[in-house]
Amino acid sequence: MPSVAFYTLGCKVNHYETEAIWQLFHDAGYERVDFEKIADVYVINTCTVTNTGDKKSRQIIRRAIRKNPDAVVCVTGCYAQTSPAEVLDIPGVDIVVGTQDRKKLLEYIEQFNLERLPINGVGNIMKAKIFEELDVPSFTDRTRASLKIQEGCNNFCTFCIIPWARGLLRSRKPEDVILQAQQLVNAGYKEIVLTGIHTGGYGEDMKDYSFAKLLRDLDEKVSGLKRIRISSIEASQITDEVIEVIDRSEKIVRHIHIPLQSGSNTVLKRMRRKYTTEFFVERLNRLKEALPGLAITSDVIVGFPGETEEEFMETYNLIRDNKFSELHVFPYSKRTGTPAARMEDQVEEETKNERVHRLIELSDQLAKEYASNYEGDVLEVIPEEKFTEDDTANNLFVGYTDNYLKVVFPGSEDMIGQIVKVKITKAGYPYNMGEFVRIVDDNVKNEVKLSS
Repeated sequence: MPSVAFYTLGCKVNHYETEAIWQLFHDAGYERVDFEKIADVYVINTCTVTNTGDKKSRQIIRRAIRKNPDAVVCVTGCYAQTSPAEVLDIPGVDIVVGTQDRKKLLEYIEQFNLERLPINGVGNIMKAKIFEELDVPSFTDRTRASLKIQEGCNNFCTFCIIPWARGLLRSRKPEDVILQAQQLVNAGYKEIVLTGIHTGGYGEDMKDYSFAKLLRDLDEKVSGLKRIRISSIEASQITDEVIEVIDRSEKIVRHIHIPLQSGSNTVLKRMRRKYTTEFFVERLNRLKEALPGLAITSDVIVGFPGETEEEFMETYNLIRDNKFSELHVFPYSKRTGTPAARMEDQVEEETKNERVHRLIELSDQLAKEYASNYEGDVLEVIPEEKFTEDDTANNLFVGYTDNYLKVVFPGSEDMIGQIVKVKITKAGYPYNMGEFVRIVDDNVKNEVKLSS
């Protein structure tokens, strides 16, 4: 049985697609092994959202080549799409496929084994018009299933290379989304995370269908689904209809990731973002009314070209005043070919790093404040895995509440993937301590204590 090893860099979409590519290999009779082991084939799914993504992708590619110089090394993903020649220039890379035509990987491996010549399978992503269906019946992660609903982005923000890596917006057929959601629930998943390159843009390329309608259909048509999590949605796509669906749903969780990028209107204009800070805050307040206790996580870029200390402080104050629960903070990274890379007044690296640290400190403080609201409360948690950071306890497990609090509590292996009630005994960050109360029994629609 031939073996394959995977390494995934970057976002949830990449992780979803790695699982889909693994399914292709699985169906072809491959065994999956850990990336650190010797494998016959290595597949590296790359990221290019920042320069760091490119650099790390190259490091991982070289690590695979060193691990087994005789292996077939396949590189896919965003960095492969935008820079195929650069990837093929790395000695030992055999096959490059971008963000489309992943189903051809196995054909390319057969071709390479016959001809022993490097293969560039990267096409023009801007010509892709149809969502590429990739089957993912289950995930290596046993608890939360991602469900990719769309591909590509039409926004062309001045800092972003992703449209050139992923192409223009393509939505998945609603019936295919519903079908896969039901398959995942039938496979035992209680929570589904809706994901995509521009998730909230779903349906913009369809007639008489929208993201709000998809949310409603998932809520009403998928039997046994307990949690729907929106991985990310732009403020400009949080329509009144989306808020109405969220307000009525008992499955959409109290956690939404809404990229802010900057809390300064002048910076947002230079970024070519499609909202103002006033609109962003108004949408936040509407969402908080619909979902009391809502956790808002966000992405922020600091040091965008021309960002002054005053503009940075506008961002800082907006985040502080609106009580975000956690931030992903990025120093601005020049991407060749984007308008922002050619802008004057590029910010010094030292200034960027200093601002990053200030926002991370604020994020940590806000995360602790948010978690402290739930100390003493009993919340529903889906345990994901054993907690390995404490060597002294072997029965601790870790999982997430619906509002994205990471909770560690004493449990047992058979709780993984189930919904259990846990009392938060000590709020903190990055995780909260809890004590197990009971397991939720779906069959009798109430909670029963777990037999000891």
